[in-house]
Amino acid sequence: MELAKLLAGLPPRLMLSAQATKFQVEITGITCDSRRVQPGNLFVAIHGVEADGHAFIPAALQRGAAAIVGQMPASSLFPRGSPVPYLAVTDSREALAWLAAAWYGYPARELCVIGVTGTDGKTTTVRLIGAILQAARYPVGWISTVNALIGDKEIDTGLHTTTPDAPDIQNYLAQMVAHGARYAVIEATSHGLAQHRVTACEFDVAVVTNITHEHLDYHGTFEEYRAAKARLFEGLATSYQKPGIPKFAILNADDPSYDFLKAICAVRCYSYGIEKPCDIRAQRIHSSPSGLAFEVLTPEGEFPVTSPLVGLFNVYNILAAIAVGMSQGLSYEAMQRGILAVSGVPGRMERIELGQDFTVLIDFAHTPNALEKALKTVRSMTQGKVIVVFGCAGLRDRAKRPIMGAIAGRFADYIFLTAEDPRTEDVHDIIHQIAVGCESAGRREGVDFWKIPDRGEAISAAIAMAQSGDLVIVTGKGHECSMCFGTIEYPWSEHEAVKKALRRRLGSSTE
Repeated sequence: MELAKLLAGLPPRLMLSAQATKFQVEITGITCDSRRVQPGNLFVAIHGVEADGHAFIPAALQRGAAAIVGQMPASSLFPRGSPVPYLAVTDSREALAWLAAAWYGYPARELCVIGVTGTDGKTTTVRLIGAILQAARYPVGWISTVNALIGDKEIDTGLHTTTPDAPDIQNYLAQMVAHGARYAVIEATSHGLAQHRVTACEFDVAVVTNITHEHLDYHGTFEEYRAAKARLFEGLATSYQKPGIPKFAILNADDPSYDFLKAICAVRCYSYGIEKPCDIRAQRIHSSPSGLAFEVLTPEGEFPVTSPLVGLFNVYNILAAIAVGMSQGLSYEAMQRGILAVSGVPGRMERIELGQDFTVLIDFAHTPNALEKALKTVRSMTQGKVIVVFGCAGLRDRAKRPIMGAIAGRFADYIFLTAEDPRTEDVHDIIHQIAVGCESAGRREGVDFWKIPDRGEAISAAIAMAQSGDLVIVTGKGHECSMCFGTIEYPWSEHEAVKKALRRRLGSSTE
């Protein structure tokens, strides 16, 4: 693709200089990673969290970059003049998203795109929305922090929990279009929104699950974190208007974010909830260890829902998916079938069974709100003791550590504190900060809570302690397949660690 044609897709407000648009240069690809530059590529220099991409422009040029986009003036980078076309922009992250969309032919404009944001429940809600659309016989793809669905193939989207980079997102959307998809459902994290990874996705429906305490290490304040989530809704009114596809906002009436988001929405809204007045409401809820059953009231009537998912929090996720279904005119029957088809999501209240006489669950809960909801849910699933294993991530929201310790102290019987991506922090320091919260809830180290930095050993200790009828829940990692120590991601599987501990407990270990 010619450079001039590619740059024509940039919003004029982003462009500080236009000299690069004068060059008729053929571009062979786009990347923001200098190590992945191929001859003829356009290299986009981004101010990263840990490194400044402008410092890698010489490396990109050496590898054959044919043009450069960056945020710094050309004169400060190339005192003697740039050897290739250079375009200065106000925000190179946002520019990357629009350039990637242009490169792939603006695939989002060929789809009805549904974005799901929130602190907890995003992945499950994405899966539920996808399932009800499939039940209505619509071809659909999705992109979540667990995987992407393109055609009938599921693709791993990475080691850790964040929205893929903009070029990957646009590539996935283009593949969905090529496979005949009509809908795309995208999990939009706060990082993904703030860093423009989902910019140019041309959303038609925006959904929020909830907004609670999380990621303040990155966003600074709760208000900034909420504002990042709000970008999904603010963009509805200005994104590309597709013929015959109306814009909708789906809001949680029971969440404190409701009034804030409702005030900024310039499109039609559907609200959902259990307690507050709303458009789509659940009533007569029956929750058991085997699943959920409840009635759904909508502006057009009511219908029953059953689901193998457990916990009151999943009632909200189901209601959000139903609200999306209502916005798309889906039948009650399709929504009922789709909801019933979702038996679980990897790492979300996932039961591990090797023949033991107690329950073992893996759950991704890594926020105060999610941990409290998970522990309240599992309390209703057992007559025995509740044993929890968890930690808190290093270089992330430090304020939540004692809060989560106190929550575990209130809602679990026994607590094992351990590593969860300590990164460059001392894992012992992190665990100590969590333990302060446990102690504030009246817990005593060595009596009802323990500090075991090695996560595998902590899981083994918890499972060794469990008696018949007890419940062990291991939270914080879920589906993730790596754990970060220092700056290195080491392979990690929560599932394998739990199964290894169970085999040891059951005497069937092959080690």
